[in-house]
Amino acid sequence: MNKKEEKPKVVVAGHICIDIIPELKKRAGGLESILIPGKLVECGPAVLSTGGAVSNTGRALHRLGFDARLTGKTGDDAFGRAILDLLRSEDPKLAESMIVARGEATSYSMVVSFPGVDRIFIHCPGANDTFTSADIPAGLLEGASLFHFGYPTIMKKMYENGGAELEKVFRKAKKAGLVTSLDMSRPDPDTAAGKTDWAAILERVLPYVDVFLPSFEEIVFMLDRKLYRALERKFGPPDVLEGAEGSLLCELTGRMTGMGATVAGIKIGDRGLCVRGTTDAARLKKAGVLLSANAAKWRGRMIYAPCFQVKVAGATGSGDSTIAGFLSGLLEGASPETTLATALAVGACSVEKPDAVSGIPGLGKVRERIKKGWRRHPLKLDLKGWRKDEENGVWLGPDDVNY
Repeated sequence: MNKKEEKPKVVVAGHICIDIIPELKKRAGGLESILIPGKLVECGPAVLSTGGAVSNTGRALHRLGFDARLTGKTGDDAFGRAILDLLRSEDPKLAESMIVARGEATSYSMVVSFPGVDRIFIHCPGANDTFTSADIPAGLLEGASLFHFGYPTIMKKMYENGGAELEKVFRKAKKAGLVTSLDMSRPDPDTAAGKTDWAAILERVLPYVDVFLPSFEEIVFMLDRKLYRALERKFGPPDVLEGAEGSLLCELTGRMTGMGATVAGIKIGDRGLCVRGTTDAARLKKAGVLLSANAAKWRGRMIYAPCFQVKVAGATGSGDSTIAGFLSGLLEGASPETTLATALAVGACSVEKPDAVSGIPGLGKVRERIKKGWRRHPLKLDLKGWRKDEENGVWLGPDDVNY
């Protein structure tokens, strides 16, 4: 990747918005001390950044050194112009494939990132709701190695009609011969998206998805709403992650590969990342050269790795950046263990800044930091029945071929 023309081309499509992130100071009363009607809450300067999967994952891949082409939809309003200006300020090419929808509103999020508390998003979907498979021209996919699509959960056309349009998106990418990747966000349970049968949509779409890396909260919400509610009752809505443990990770990743995903993983917040590779050799062969060329490395793997230790400034976009790191490993033909390490390292770099990607350096610097003995968090999960691989610093699940 030393020469510009040799950078692998990656297409990142789906949801884009503008994030408004005010600086909030830690208070003795916690988050509840500011959520009082009529109260004036003083804050610091706001970070204005492009957000959503297109911006977060796409720009992260760009900063890591890949040729990322971004396609999402904005309105022709002030927020839309701000998104395009911010993308162009980083690299004019990042805005070349963006779509401006006349008369539509641009999506935006107010990000409440309170110290020590997971983020709260106050979100307007805007023009994302009208994005369809027709907004991804075939010419954009030509010459690309990988296609990533993010956040169909907050894009109306993607979940209407049982996910028919989302299936079209991935059929188009697979027809073009690309390795495909899908990312989610957890929808508001009280909206149409939150009441959608996401398990049925995944059954329909995952046969065309090679890499699927939802968060623990997202995949439990989608596949087992009853369990999700039970975890909320037991641990409280902010702490559903407390319910993550080894046997459940095996079950959930097994369901995802059973639905058709070639590589299925679960992001577990500051606890790390768990990934499973399909045992289906034919599925790996059809996945595209990035996976089929390394089929033996991925077939039947079940690996967990903990996060790297950093001082957290903000978690906005950390999951998207983690995915960018994972895709970087695939693009370079790395082993599953190295791919997980790269994913978690890029995610860790992301949280060292309050916005999604400004903390991410080039991929070479990320690798150097890992090689210098970057410390990981101690194990925070119950992995009874798993085996530690001391050489690689990961845990192998009971279903792993190397267990």
